[in-house]
Amino acid sequence: MTFHYLVDQLVNGLILSSMYALVAIGFSMIYGILRLINFAHGDILTTGLASLAGLGLPFPLVLLIVLIAGAAVGMLIERTTFWPMRGSPQVTGFIASLAVSIILENLAIMILSAQPRTFRIPAYLNTLLNFGPVSIRVIDLMIVVLAIILMIALASFVRFTKVGIAMRATAENYDVARLMGININRMIMLALAIGSALATVADLMWGGEYGQISPLMGVLPGLKAFVAAVIGGVGSISGAVLGGYILGMAEVLFVDLLPPALSGYRNAFVFGALIVVLLVLPNGLLGRNTETRA
Repeated sequence: MTFHYLVDQLVNGLILSSMYALVAIGFSMIYGILRLINFAHGDILTTGLASLAGLGLPFPLVLLIVLIAGAAVGMLIERTTFWPMRGSPQVTGFIASLAVSIILENLAIMILSAQPRTFRIPAYLNTLLNFGPVSIRVIDLMIVVLAIILMIALASFVRFTKVGIAMRATAENYDVARLMGININRMIMLALAIGSALATVADLMWGGEYGQISPLMGVLPGLKAFVAAVIGGVGSISGAVLGGYILGMAEVLFVDLLPPALSGYRNAFVFGALIVVLLVLPNGLLGRNTETRA
């Protein structure tokens, strides 16, 4: 194995990690406020297929369309599914999110057909940039940079703005937040909107990176992002980012550094890592015990 090859694989791992981290943040935000693992979150990625309508538009505008579409779907799901079940046992929300997941998958198949489609990006995004011995496409660099910008922007929003502080208060204790005059329903809806918007951006990145989209393209990445969120600590935004980068890097290195006969077991590696983390660190690397929250 050459140094050049190793650097290439580290770059590939960085790209994959950035996409996992964006989706994992959504899982953590939603769980942090609702205490609900939204199994439909991975399928919300398919909302990015709405970008097909913008293929003739400038790429930044397509990105904006995808962000808005993802946020709208997240709010719609919250208002029609999770809001009426507020106060119900957690298992009710889990089952409802599974139902939403199946509905989204089948709607996507009905509208777009089950066949994968080619996803074309502007030619300039396929331009190769040379950094010493490493060559990287513009789209690859954009994925990493855009993911970092969005994660920093979200962390700053949650930490320093009034709305972000209100969201953190809601995640800590519903009753106290309500007594402070915080609109709990609005904070929950905002968390769903932000998490869903980030998921659809990840979908756009996925389509641009691999040049193909399909109605079920969000299922496996969504599950892996959930694993990343668990590794980092579900409910922790910084933990979700950390878990995404750890999982993405480990997955790429697992495939490329081990014998070829084992490369087909990358998914087994991912979910095996989940079992190990749950056995050793049930709350993840940066998570905390939330069982006693009022």
